[in-house]
Amino acid sequence: MGKSYRELVAWQKAMDLVTAIYRLTSAFPREEIYGLVSQMRRAAVSVPSNIAEGQGRHGVAEFRHFLRQACGSLMELETQAIIAERLGYADAKATAQILDSAAEVGKILNGLLHSLN
Repeated sequence: MGKSYRELVAWQKAMDLVTAIYRLTSAFPREEIYGLVSQMRRAAVSVPSNIAEGQGRHGVAEFRHFLRQACGSLMELETQAIIAERLGYADAKATAQILDSAAEVGKILNGLLHSLN
């Protein structure tokens, strides 16, 4: 666990996902600023934040716990992206890109979790 969290591919890809979510949600209707926009941004930010916090802890069990939290936030974000598409706030292409990116982060997180067992 000697690596900095910034060196972790999971963190780097999760940061890219945060950027994509902020860009996507910037075009959502103004009335969603405290609704779906806020929810999606919080869930997206939670993923790299939990990776970083877990890496900063001193035990493997704690790191695993925070990686699982990141996975949960990722599932939350995927669900919210689908909701946004269903409401017509995001087109199918943008949603597919978000879901693909989220799936990639999820695979990396699962690999990291398995490596810690």
